[in-house]
Amino acid sequence: MTERERITGALVAQWQAIRALAAGFDAAQWTAPSPCPGWRTRDVIAHIVGTESTLAGAEPPELPDAAARAHVHNEIGALNERWVEHLRPLSPAELLERYDAVIGARTAALTAMTDAEFDAPSWTPEGPGTYARFMRIRIFDCWMHEQDLRTAIGRPGGTDTTAGEIAIEEMTGKLGYIVGKRAAAPARSTVTVVLTGGLGRTVPVLVEDRARILETAPDDPTVTLTLPAPLFARLYGGRVTPAEVADSVGIGGDQLLGHRVLDALAITM
Repeated sequence: MTERERITGALVAQWQAIRALAAGFDAAQWTAPSPCPGWRTRDVIAHIVGTESTLAGAEPPELPDAAARAHVHNEIGALNERWVEHLRPLSPAELLERYDAVIGARTAALTAMTDAEFDAPSWTPEGPGTYARFMRIRIFDCWMHEQDLRTAIGRPGGTDTTAGEIAIEEMTGKLGYIVGKRAAAPARSTVTVVLTGGLGRTVPVLVEDRARILETAPDDPTVTLTLPAPLFARLYGGRVTPAEVADSVGIGGDQLLGHRVLDALAITM
């Protein structure tokens, strides 16, 4: 399997997983508060519809006050809000019809792309990159929102998929930046993050001139953080604070540094 096939297959499967989950929502679940500030479950699905509609070539709707809303922190957040508000009047059935239409179009477009087109330079939410890089970020975003939906309705899952693997790869790949820059870990310190359960893995970070991820965990790290992988994702996404989940996180070694790293995990909001 090529990397293009892995990414494309994972993204399409992730869209299908969200669709299958939403198909079972009752009336109360469609309007349940989500972990995303200001949004209910239906708004999370509307956000995916809106983002994929933009990528399919649709013009984002106007919403003059989008950037002024309390839960909107940047231009991408304002764009998301424009679509969510635009789609809010739709019934659940109508929203799913829109979902099916745009996901069908996006699936066809991805399937038809050549390797050269997939690897071509592209804008991404993280700056200049490639279209392939952008689609990895789309997998991360959609998987995170599946977790938002599952949290909202109390139905854990989605941790045994390729999309979940890629999403965790995206998050753990930022640990050097989180530990070295955001948490300001001192030089020569080591932080080992142990994720348990589905999608579990061990990610050691060494701080030198710049923090970097090691292939092998040190025998005596400065601090070890142990927590379930889905909880790590929720912290990374700013869905919960470390204080709210303190009983589910183990900190071994330097307690102060451990708490600084946990506080620095919230990359996306």
